[in-house]
Amino acid sequence: MFDLDLIWVFIPLLFIVAFLYSSVGHGGASGYLALMALFSFSPNLMKPSALILNIFVSFISFYQYYKGGYFNWKLFLPFVVSSIPASFLGATISLDPNVYKKILGILLIFPILKLFGFIGKETEQTKEVQWSWALLIGGIIGFLSGMIGIGGGIILSPIILLLHWGNMRQTAAVSALFIFTNSISGLAGLLSKGVQISSDIYVLVLIAVSGGILGAYYARKKFSNKTLKQILAIVLVIACIKLLTT
Repeated sequence: MFDLDLIWVFIPLLFIVAFLYSSVGHGGASGYLALMALFSFSPNLMKPSALILNIFVSFISFYQYYKGGYFNWKLFLPFVVSSIPASFLGATISLDPNVYKKILGILLIFPILKLFGFIGKETEQTKEVQWSWALLIGGIIGFLSGMIGIGGGIILSPIILLLHWGNMRQTAAVSALFIFTNSISGLAGLLSKGVQISSDIYVLVLIAVSGGILGAYYARKKFSNKTLKQILAIVLVIACIKLLTT
């Protein structure tokens, strides 16, 4: 999986991605996929690798937010009911590598906008979640998540905030568990097709978990580092351009 000449560049970037995504309640799959695309990983390796990393980092993030008392079951359930089966189904669909890269490039726009602060802003008042809309939204995001190899939190969180269904920390907590469940479902869908997982994934897990633990911890301490976020946003922009133009 690894190009030894570039691994020392990839490792710190992976750590930063896990740190920043965990700090806002996400697993980081879109960031992991962006890095893998920049380092020319095969799409067949990208999806299962990103989902496995997502499972570990999103659970760490969820645990920290849950301990802080920010998790809301009523907000979480209507999304996950439809997203879990949809994610499994999406993962069983094989995409042409070029089509896969284009869809991933488009989806990277969400974390780019979030990191630059254009979406995902705090809401002052919250409303009761509407189950019919939440089921539809969860199903669509779940299907895309399984098909591309992400958890879907980076799409879900701005929607929750836009519709005023939760505040920032409630949204982060719900998104983290949403990512965790979708990633497990998506990985199960891939494994059902006989997809193989590289043994190198254990090295990536160790790096990502380290970044995820620190990110989740500092998130509870209201840590913010605009410079790191801007660096990550620039990396995602470069990856987005590469995916959409090659």
